[in-house]
Amino acid sequence: MDFRTTAQRAQRLKQLHAEYRPLVLPTVWDVWSARTAAAAGFPALTIGSHPLAESRGAEDHEGQTFEEVIAAVRPIIAAVDVPVSVDLEAGYGQQPADLIAGLTEVGGVGLNIEDTVHSDGGRVRGTQEHASYIAGLRAAADDAGIPVWVNGRTDLFLHAEDAAGVLDEAIERLRALERAGADSVYPVGIQDDDDLLAAVTGAVAIPVNSTAHPVKHDLERFRRLGVRRITYGPLLQFAMADAMKGMLVPWAP
Repeated sequence: MDFRTTAQRAQRLKQLHAEYRPLVLPTVWDVWSARTAAAAGFPALTIGSHPLAESRGAEDHEGQTFEEVIAAVRPIIAAVDVPVSVDLEAGYGQQPADLIAGLTEVGGVGLNIEDTVHSDGGRVRGTQEHASYIAGLRAAADDAGIPVWVNGRTDLFLHAEDAAGVLDEAIERLRALERAGADSVYPVGIQDDDDLLAAVTGAVAIPVNSTAHPVKHDLERFRRLGVRRITYGPLLQFAMADAMKGMLVPWAP
């Protein structure tokens, strides 16, 4: 995709985050799902690492190389006329500048980066380490002249036995990501906890992303709690698998 189109799509993604509260980005994994979501009227999409890996018979948690992921998302991004963000897990061991270069070369205009480093035994980056990586992404995008939307994810709640017990640490991390240049932050694992969602949305000035299930969750609830960005993670693919099995079971031998 040419530079001008990519830059325009990046700017459009930024505008959409201001226009919609929340902005819902359906999580897709192939050309068909991307075209279906765009045809349903969504103005932007995200490609999820788990559903992408599942569709390719690969493992999530960086079971594919960065080069394999970029090759897989290229035709998906090219198949639609809306901005597309890509879940790039913890960065596949790449330097921030290389991550931005590979993403934008195929037309990607947003990315999600988590702090669980699967290629290094599943360790969790420290607050400053993760913030520094986010800052590197911001600087690389600025240098490239493309306002790539950076969604900084933390898995602190996900890993904790008591999610409420790590609230202060998680807020400290989210604020550090905001200061480092993240456009939005993504505290994974608290989508069903009203108190924790309200606490994190009230703690930062930038949009907070929440995972949602397209059938089991309610959009108005997320809006009421201050969530400004919604993605489905693997849950849309899971819901479609359930629906597909429901249709097929009566035909099974």
